[in-house]
Amino acid sequence: MMSRAQQILTLGRERGWRIAVAESCTGGLLAGALTEIAGSSDVFECGYVTYSNTAKMRLLRVQQDTLASYGAVSEETAVEMAKGALIDAGVDLAVSITGIAGPGASEHKPEGRVCFGVATKSSATTETVEFGAIGRSRVRNASVEHALLVLLRALTPQS
Repeated sequence: MMSRAQQILTLGRERGWRIAVAESCTGGLLAGALTEIAGSSDVFECGYVTYSNTAKMRLLRVQQDTLASYGAVSEETAVEMAKGALIDAGVDLAVSITGIAGPGASEHKPEGRVCFGVATKSSATTETVEFGAIGRSRVRNASVEHALLVLLRALTPQS
């Protein structure tokens, strides 16, 4: 059975799409999951690991006002990260991940909250998943699995 990453690469090839990823709390794990598969360069263009707010603003065009108003862990930031990766990399599809892996919560947001953004040339969507305080490694791995699902949904033609 094909893994989600393999399915994404197969669908990307079939559609002729290039993909970029923008990661914060996962620190490159999503890019690693996609590039683990031989031949991924047919579809995978690049990944951005923007851990700091400065990197999010400089590399992905996240607005300082967005970060000040909503914080780094927000759907507003996630969608700007995805759109920024889409534009900067010149790809057809981009996904972003920003969250609180833990341990510990922030002042206003719980440990395990992760926001995802997905952008194509014609649309952008977001979602938030509450993984809970399951531990840093488990939150990061669950975030990668969910991002792969988000990419798969974005690549699957709607009937």
